[in-house]
Amino acid sequence: MPKFQDTTTVPHSAAQMFALVADIERYPEFLPMCEALKIRERRERGEMTLLVADMTVGYKMVRETFTSQVLLKPAESIIDVSYVDGPFRYLDNRWRFVDRADDGSDVKFTIDYEFKSRTLGVLMGAMFDRAFHMFSNAFQKRALEIYGTPNRNAASA
Repeated sequence: MPKFQDTTTVPHSAAQMFALVADIERYPEFLPMCEALKIRERRERGEMTLLVADMTVGYKMVRETFTSQVLLKPAESIIDVSYVDGPFRYLDNRWRFVDRADDGSDVKFTIDYEFKSRTLGVLMGAMFDRAFHMFSNAFQKRALEIYGTPNRNAASA
């Protein structure tokens, strides 16, 4: 039943951050503990895109692969992720991107999950909590690599 929420202000637009987070195939290049990501299926639903993907995460000697559905809603600046299969009892997360008056945006991330196994929950739980804090930094760093440093005065929180 761990839940993590974070809002980060970045100097990039909501559209830029949406595109960066939606590019899930690139996660192994920059996201901590993401060792592999494979898209099984991609379906267009009007203006939305539904992806079914397998993600392998690892920490020290533990490796786990899980499958999730990723629903990309660019018109709403939302990415919803729901769990399909793997070591969790459930996993739901949402990304929401909101433009700011200073040309930056707020990136809102929430995740709620529970492992099927108590042992795995104890073993991986603390690592996952640390990972979520590192994810925010990894996405901010990736945005600077992809989009550069804007000539704006957006604050970083």
